[in-house]
Amino acid sequence: MDINELRGIHTFFVMAVFLGIVWWAYSAHRKKANDEAAHLPFDDEEVEKRTLEQEKTEKKQ
Repeated sequence: MDINELRGIHTFFVMAVFLGIVWWAYSAHRKKANDEAAHLPFDDEEVEKRTLEQEKTEKKQ
């Protein structure tokens, strides 16, 4: 076994791990967790307050 065979095996292994992670991340049982994570920035009450204050300031100008 020479270095090129090891490189080929390593490339295949890394590609398999990558595809496994992609499959896991987009699988149906992760949908709820992904939806919750996607809405985290909008669930922050302080962000809503700052946004409202910024809109009021922009309207005054």
